Amino acid sequence: MVPVVVVASIGVVAVLLLLIIYVTRKKRPLKALRPSIVGKKRSLTYEEVKEMTNNFARVVGEGGFGIVYHGFLNRNEQVAAKVLSHSSSQGYEQFKAEVELLIRVHHINLVSLVGYCDDGNHFVLIYEYMPNEDLRKHLSGQCASSLLSWESRLRIAAETAQGLEYLHIASKPPMIHRDVKSTNILLDELFQAKLGDFGLSRSFPIGSETHVSTNVVGSPGYLDPEYNRTNWLTEKSDVYSFGVVILEIITSRNVIDQTRENPYIVEWVGSRLANGDIDNIVDSSLVGDYDSSSMWKALELAMSCVSPTSSGRPNMSQVASELKACLFSENSRKGGRSDVESKSSNELSMSNGLVENPHAR
Repeated sequence: MVPVVVVASIGVVAVLLLLIIYVTRKKRPLKALRPSIVGKKRSLTYEEVKEMTNNFARVVGEGGFGIVYHGFLNRNEQVAAKVLSHSSSQGYEQFKAEVELLIRVHHINLVSLVGYCDDGNHFVLIYEYMPNEDLRKHLSGQCASSLLSWESRLRIAAETAQGLEYLHIASKPPMIHRDVKSTNILLDELFQAKLGDFGLSRSFPIGSETHVSTNVVGSPGYLDPEYNRTNWLTEKSDVYSFGVVILEIITSRNVIDQTRENPYIVEWVGSRLANGDIDNIVDSSLVGDYDSSSMWKALELAMSCVSPTSSGRPNMSQVASELKACLFSENSRKGGRSDVESKSSNELSMSNGLVENPHAR
């Protein structure tokens, strides 16, 4: 009789254990994917995120991923908490991709991931806070207190180029950002540029393989036409998008403006260059306060970046080097010392198209 009772007891316990496992998995269907994103970055609970953001009191941004809130980590470190919306077209896979990428990469011109929350159905990315918002807001005049000089624009472009160069060359594995645009170039308290939003980033093959075949994603106006046509993604797709950003920096005009004869900025600038109408390309708010040589070099560089075919575009090492030269030229005109020159030689030295120490932190 005793053995029967023991067997029955064991059976009840086994059923209970199976029931617990089933319920747990049902409530947290993504749990099996999650161990791969655990790293050195701090993992927070959703309650900790609520406390950190004062119950999501201050909104500092909004995008396809969800809403971004201001917060304080450890009571004194300002952070930005990007909360995945349940209605977002971007899902857990992109959340996971961004965490895994930012755990691996460390660069002075890439936004740092401070931590993340992967708690039940709550997914939050926690970044260093960038108080001067994004480049687009400054170029469009939304930040009335700040008119970016030509020197500042070149420095921001050069720093962003160095961040992209790091992704393409020094990251392990090399990465393609896939969503380079002015709203993803963020500015810290010193107006140092940092590239953010890595949810669409992809690794790309090295060696004999030259591209990744993938569904087309990106932002209208910045999208590489060759990639859009062939579904073949290469690092030159980022180069195209960055070329569009340089055109924004030069003109301060919208990437797409349906009121223009040529709505897309690449076509608009190209048509004016073809007609010799150069004066109306440069942002009038600069009122001629720029080194003309560096301006035209930057314009030529931008147009080479937006070549219709990837083979006609420079790589990001070449782009970064050219922008650095433009910045030195502008500062020589002003008889001053550039911000770039004041940085360490490690941060800026390039040789034979390769970064000697590509800002790894």
